[in-house]
Amino acid sequence: MDQTIEWLGYSFRKYKHTVYTWPVKFEKGPGNFIFCSIDADYTWSPIYIGETNDLSEPFVNHRKMRCIMGLGATHVHAHANSGGEAARLDERNELIQIYDPICQHF
Repeated sequence: MDQTIEWLGYSFRKYKHTVYTWPVKFEKGPGNFIFCSIDADYTWSPIYIGETNDLSEPFVNHRKMRCIMGLGATHVHAHANSGGEAARLDERNELIQIYDPICQHF
């Protein structure tokens, strides 16, 4: 069974993501994702939070991958989000406001 985690957004809305070990291949479709590392206490640290209209597109070409991998991302948390671009952006922005991942700034 896949591990899931709920991330709390700025508005206290909960966003449920499935945890995947990086690298992973996703099915085609829109979604949100969070590149993370995990510490010795099993606490997730978001490195980059994003959204896409197609999760199956290779992340290796993503403009932030140098930062993401350089900071030790070992997992990606993701979920399908067919609510449209505005819904994906709202989720991304809510999570960024709370967690302020370092690679958002580079």
